[in-house]
Amino acid sequence: MDDIVLPPKLLKRLSSAADAVRRHEHVHVFSHYDADGISAAGILAKTLLRAGKEFEITLLTTLDDSAMERIRECDAKCLILSDLGASYIPELEALGKEVAVLDHHVPSADSEIISYANPHLVGIDGMTGGCGATMAFLFSLQMNKKNWDLVQIAFAGITGDRQHINGVSDLNELILEGAVKRGLIRTSSGSLIPPGPLSRSLYLSTDPYIRGVSGDTEGSQRMLADAGVPNDASSSDLSAEAGRKLSSLIAVRLAMQGVGVQTMQEISRTRYHLTGWNMDAETMADLFNACGRLGMGGISVGMCLGSEDCLQKAVSANDDYKKKIVFAVTSLDSRGLIQRENIQYFSSTESGFTGIICGAAMQFIGDPGKPTVGINCSEEVAKASARGMWAQLDRGVDLSVAMRGAAESVGGNGGGHRIASGASFRSEKKDLFLDSLDQIIGDQVRTAT
Repeated sequence: MDDIVLPPKLLKRLSSAADAVRRHEHVHVFSHYDADGISAAGILAKTLLRAGKEFEITLLTTLDDSAMERIRECDAKCLILSDLGASYIPELEALGKEVAVLDHHVPSADSEIISYANPHLVGIDGMTGGCGATMAFLFSLQMNKKNWDLVQIAFAGITGDRQHINGVSDLNELILEGAVKRGLIRTSSGSLIPPGPLSRSLYLSTDPYIRGVSGDTEGSQRMLADAGVPNDASSSDLSAEAGRKLSSLIAVRLAMQGVGVQTMQEISRTRYHLTGWNMDAETMADLFNACGRLGMGGISVGMCLGSEDCLQKAVSANDDYKKKIVFAVTSLDSRGLIQRENIQYFSSTESGFTGIICGAAMQFIGDPGKPTVGINCSEEVAKASARGMWAQLDRGVDLSVAMRGAAESVGGNGGGHRIASGASFRSEKKDLFLDSLDQIIGDQVRTAT
């Protein structure tokens, strides 16, 4: 792959996946509906289009037994699963089709039957060193080395999965080096100040969520006035002095909320500007997330294929989405999280938003010493999301193991990453699930200490 030197085992698996796809004229892609999954789907769609293949894209909220049934029923003889598949390798092997899995979640098994590329299988942490979009991009380069421009879409997945928070590493670092060398991505220092027109960006901000400012029109205007910044100013208009003053005011507010220095440093992370898109990677990830969560995933895939109409629709969807999120987070802030011995949780009725709300609650509202769990029991099958902090991982917390174990104890399934994971189970089992999860997290911490 020119300047990218991959582990031989990973290169062989990606090459096998590319060879499988080349043997077929029609390919069905199944991907996750979050920013990473949509980025992966967009990369695959563009790659297959350029290769002259017919293709279908299906975005899934999760890969569970019912989703597997949909996969079994599809007519295509060649399937690609991106940003999902790690928990269903034996079932995918049993399909009797050519299957490529491009995932980064903790694997339950390896395979010699299907083409399975996962960072974990070559000693790379899929939580930080390579996401679904990373794997889709590396596959795309195997299909054609001219696909380097798609690295920009890959970085929407990398940032959407928050793999850039402490700086990119491993596979992500390799592709960044190639992208910067080709002028496809440029980096810049970050800031506590949310980008864009400030009165609006402060009002809609949940990263950071600023109590008394986010979701509060008067509060956001007051903060700008205190910083001596005009209400109609944009972040790009700020002088160095005005930027320092506004940033200081945000830092003071966050400190009063109990937000730690490490979280503030994470907010001020490096930004990755996509030279071909006139936006940064996190903005693109926001567009993808909004479309996916609002059931408009096809719009964002169309955006990846170059549709200006889809791009404008994604921008509009993102505006609606951010309003819903900031309302949900401020509402949760007003009522608080429910505390258990080792976890804290909340009930959510926001279908598709629970994970996003959970992340904001963990970083800016809850007790930083306990993992945060959000559970949506509005349907027969509950969906749960859990988020942690790096310091919790240092104390032995592993949310992937904990969520899987708690879900399986009540007949459900779960998994993901150590710091961010999900689960599904029957809604009436909610309390039993929480009991089990609380105990598992407690045991993890006690064992580690």
